[in-house]
Amino acid sequence: MSKVRLGIVGVGIIGSFHIDNIKNLSNCTLTAICDVDPAALERNKDKVDGLATFNTHEALLDSGLVDGVIIATPHYFHVPIAMDAIKRGIHVLVEKPIAVQKSQAEEFVKLCKENPHIVASAMFCLRRMPANMKLKQLIDSGELGTIRRINWIITNWFRTQKYYDSGTWRATWSGEGGGVLLNQCPHQLDLMQWFFGMPNKITASVFFGKYHDIEVEDEVSAIFEYPDGKTAMFVTSTGEAPGTNRLEIAAERGKVILENGEIYFYRNETEMSDFCKNSEVMMAMPTVWDIKVPISTLNYPSHRDIIENFADAISNGTALYAPAVEGINSLELANAMLMSGTLQHSVELPIDSAKFDDILNNFIKNSAKKG
Repeated sequence: MSKVRLGIVGVGIIGSFHIDNIKNLSNCTLTAICDVDPAALERNKDKVDGLATFNTHEALLDSGLVDGVIIATPHYFHVPIAMDAIKRGIHVLVEKPIAVQKSQAEEFVKLCKENPHIVASAMFCLRRMPANMKLKQLIDSGELGTIRRINWIITNWFRTQKYYDSGTWRATWSGEGGGVLLNQCPHQLDLMQWFFGMPNKITASVFFGKYHDIEVEDEVSAIFEYPDGKTAMFVTSTGEAPGTNRLEIAAERGKVILENGEIYFYRNETEMSDFCKNSEVMMAMPTVWDIKVPISTLNYPSHRDIIENFADAISNGTALYAPAVEGINSLELANAMLMSGTLQHSVELPIDSAKFDDILNNFIKNSAKKG
C-alpha cells in the first residue's frame, strides 16, 4: 500500500482542519469527505483534487474509496460510525472523546478487541507535545521516585456565551452529553491516566451552568484517590479568564511543575521519606537542586503526528501513539466525576456503566434544550 486512502466523516471546524493536516503528509491521501450539512461539503469539496463527497457515513464507507476514516462528528456519533467502519474492515481514527458514556465505549472496545487486524486510534494529540513526552519519560524512568500527590489546575478553557450559542447541540445533554469534562478536558484526562494510571475513588463537586446559560457542567473540582496511596486534585472550568494550566507533582525525589510548555524539577538530594525519618534537625528540609528540564524545541504538529502514525500503523504495523481502546480510561474519569457530583458522594472505580446511563438519561429526559 503506497499511500493510505483516508476519508473524513464530519467536516466542521476540526474535520476541516484535518483536511490540511492530511494534505501535508506523504504516507496518506484524502479521497472522500462526508457531512450531513451540504454547506460544509461545499466549503471543503475543492480543497483536494478529485475529492468525493457524501451526505451519509454509510455511503462513504461503502464507496470503496477509503482504507481508513477520521471521525470528527458530534460526540454521540463517534461510536456508531466507528463500529460501522470496523464491521466493514475499515480502520478508524476517532476524535476525542471516543464516546459520551462508558457503556458506549465498552461496546466499541469489545469490537476493537474482536478485530485486532483493524487499526483503531484516538486523537489524543497532547501525547505528542514535547513537554508531555518528556514528563512521561521522567515518570516511567523512575527519576521522580514514588509519586505522592498530584495537582492539576486546568482553567484556561474560557468560553463565551457566543461559543455555546454557536450550535444547537452545544452544551446540551441530548446533543453533546456534557460540558467541560467531555468537550474541553478529555486531553488532560487522557494525560492524567497516561501519566499516573487510574484512581480507585473519585469525589467531585460539579457545577452546572455556573458561568453560562447552559445546562451542562462548566466548573468541576475533584479529588482522586489511587490504590498506591497517592492523591490528586483536578480542577477545571470554562468560566475563568485568563485561567491557569499548571500540573504539579510531589514525589519522593522532589517537585515537578509543568506549565507553559516548560518543566521545572525541584529535586531533593535525599528522598523526602528518608530525610523525614533520619534527619536530626526538627525543621529541616532536604537540599534541593533547581533544574529546568531540557525539552525538544521542535514544533510538533501534534494532530498531524497522530494522523501520520495512524497511516503508518495501517501500512507498516507501526505501534499507535494513542490506541482508541485507551480512550475508555479518560471517559471513565469524566463519567465518574459527573456521577460523584450528581449523587453528592464519592464513587468507586470502575464505575457501574448502567448507573451512569441512568443519570445521563435522566438529564436528557429533563433537558430544557434539545440538541
